Amino acid sequence: MNISDALPTSKESTASERLAALIADYKPLPGIPDEFIGPDGRPRDYWLRYLNSLTDLGADDIGRRFATADRHIHDSGVSYRSYGDTRERTWPLSHLPLLIEANEWREIAAGIEQRAELMERVVADIYGEGALIAAGDLPAAAVTGSADFLHPLHGVTPPGGRFLHFYAADLGRGPDGRWWVVGDRAQAPSGAGYALANRLVLSRAFPALYRDMNVERLAPFFQAFRYGLTSLAERSDPRICLWTPGPLNETYFEQAYLARYLGFILVEGGDLTVRDGKVHVRTIAGLKRADVIWRRIDGDFADPLELNSQSRLGVAGLVEAVREGGVVLANALGSGVLEAPAMMSFMPKLCRKLLGEELRLPNIATWWCGQQKERASVIADFDDLAIGGAFGNPVLRFPQNQPVIAGLLNADEKARLIDAIGERGIDYVGQEVVNLSTTPVWNDDRLTPRPFVLRVYAARTENGWTIMPGGFCRISDRADARAVSMGGGVQSADVWVLADKPVEMITLLPSNETARIRRLMGNLPSRAADNLFWLGRYLERVEATLRLIRCLAGRMINTDAETGTTAWTVSKVIGLLVAWHAAPKSAASNPLALCAVALHSEENYGSALSLVRDARRAASVIRERLSADTWRLIGELDQMLGVDQKPLLSEAEAYDRADLALRAIAALSGLAQENMNRGAGWRLFDIGRRVERAINSCRFARQFAGPTAPSDDLEVLLDLADSQITYRSRYLMGVGLSTVRDMVMLDPFNPRSVAFQLERLDDHLQNLPVLSDDGMPEKPRRQIVKLVAEVTTAVAAELDTDKILSFEKRLLDLAEAVAARYFLQGPHSARADRWSGLA
Repeated sequence: MNISDALPTSKESTASERLAALIADYKPLPGIPDEFIGPDGRPRDYWLRYLNSLTDLGADDIGRRFATADRHIHDSGVSYRSYGDTRERTWPLSHLPLLIEANEWREIAAGIEQRAELMERVVADIYGEGALIAAGDLPAAAVTGSADFLHPLHGVTPPGGRFLHFYAADLGRGPDGRWWVVGDRAQAPSGAGYALANRLVLSRAFPALYRDMNVERLAPFFQAFRYGLTSLAERSDPRICLWTPGPLNETYFEQAYLARYLGFILVEGGDLTVRDGKVHVRTIAGLKRADVIWRRIDGDFADPLELNSQSRLGVAGLVEAVREGGVVLANALGSGVLEAPAMMSFMPKLCRKLLGEELRLPNIATWWCGQQKERASVIADFDDLAIGGAFGNPVLRFPQNQPVIAGLLNADEKARLIDAIGERGIDYVGQEVVNLSTTPVWNDDRLTPRPFVLRVYAARTENGWTIMPGGFCRISDRADARAVSMGGGVQSADVWVLADKPVEMITLLPSNETARIRRLMGNLPSRAADNLFWLGRYLERVEATLRLIRCLAGRMINTDAETGTTAWTVSKVIGLLVAWHAAPKSAASNPLALCAVALHSEENYGSALSLVRDARRAASVIRERLSADTWRLIGELDQMLGVDQKPLLSEAEAYDRADLALRAIAALSGLAQENMNRGAGWRLFDIGRRVERAINSCRFARQFAGPTAPSDDLEVLLDLADSQITYRSRYLMGVGLSTVRDMVMLDPFNPRSVAFQLERLDDHLQNLPVLSDDGMPEKPRRQIVKLVAEVTTAVAAELDTDKILSFEKRLLDLAEAVAARYFLQGPHSARADRWSGLA
């Protein structure tokens, strides 16, 4: 029948006509199940209800809402990397959700709950009694052949007795219309954070539609997961960490996103250390115990002492801490053995053995070639199967973890692969080739069917398994896709599980009136403190460079630019930009060209663009601690100064570009002052800004306030210190050396002066945590007290360049002392071994 025959009739036919046009050319792929069109060839009712509501909005409104969704993704910095990427990619979100009605979802949830429990029992037996192997139900080689089987963990029962706390399965609808499991994720399942981000974007773009479709909320699932992890700890107020491989990981954004959403501490391996059988976080206040760690690194990399000795991501001694029950890991080390495709061939039998029932969600049919009968069967039906690595190993020269469809290989490739299977069948599996079902995507104002994979999550709680009502959907851009990976050409979609009745609005905000009140967050990890400090320094360096560029452009615009003193002053500004590596010396003869390089160069590490990207890298490591507005402004600065900017045509244009970027810097400063909580993180960020500003002010003063400085030099110094207005209001006569020096260096009431920065540094260092309570000031505090006293008692008339240089050097020493005390990483990691209450 024609799809349009299923459309509702109405007196107002405009919306129906729009819907008819939208789906007019929609044709499911032959023999492939489709989410929009049911087995009877008619559109499913809930899809029609959704599309009717969507088209009621009108084409213009739909376009605006799609643009709003795209803008929100960009502004929020939702991103990912494909393997090997050096730059992040913007998250590719489909504008249409995947819809699943309530009855079907209940079947999926029951199947995932059963499979999660099955996986738990299998892995518990593998690392425990070993009854399945002893009985012949699971070949030993199918376990020990996997690199994810960690022998040092054999016989170790994790605290609480559970191995799995977060499990996921990849699903596809098979040719019979049923949902099939195409892969298990038990090591460190990814994608849940992206599912959350997808939901936030689409629910904001279409709030009424989201509400009217009775979409199940995600917050209760994450709330249950968080409570489940909390219940595993020995203490009533545990410290829970999310362990990330670091900012270069493909899914680092979602790790930071989940840490912020759940209130966990985002840590890397270098942030953790083992003492007395327990794991601690290195913080600026010393070592603080980590009770529960949700890991996102592979188990093999977790401990360089007992596992992979080449790992730089792990924590030495972690396996021993697990043996002693000193930390809860979610998931337990070694659980990745369940992900091996070889294991999938045994799951139907193991389900009957361990649970006494059939799998509710069948596997994709899999034959492990480590068994003689199965190997012969795979070779006999070779052209009809997909051949994959049994343990994630590559198939000959083909990409790792991607099965190859045997029927598509040439004769030579087939022969080589068959020989390889015959020689070492243990490394291969044969799997049934099942085309994925399709779901509608929006394509040029039309709906188009595209294959997809749905990842569904299960979380262990005190009351058993809880299933996320939705999931992480990946949609291929190829109509004939038989496998989907999150590389180029793949979109993600929100997953809407449609309830039978209106859904209560639930958030993760605590509603219990008896909850303990907190006004400050937990102790700041040293790595986060390090990056906050450098974020402040980089942003201040950007500002100083932009002020020099704006000053240079402004002087070149001046009609008196050729006078002797002005030319001499301009040469000093150029000299500073060259000395700061904002531009090469070869550009010094052409001020306009020098401005362009200093603004937009990627090669010169002191250029404004390079410094902004340094700031962005520092910010990316602490993304969970920054607001969306802060991240967006840093991204906008990057765009403003990007190398794709049009060439500068005049000094006035250079002035305007520098001025516009300075406004963004001012906005960032305002956000930091007005929006950041006044905890240790804000203090370290502001210390970075203040110490860098004081250092730069000293450099400017030495350059432009020498003993014979002309008025042009002093005017430039006031510009660079942003003190022109204050100076004019205070001194009616022209500029004078002593008065300018006093305002820029010694005036405690001028927020741009060195004295002002030192007072703020003194306050910050006085309020940061100390490692001992003996009353003795630590080195940074001693240094700042001396420096404040000296600057406070200095007299402008006696302030020569040598004295200013001594202040500058002592500020640099102060920055080093702050780093040595608070940033307990790299060669200085031993400093984190100092104990401070181990709370």
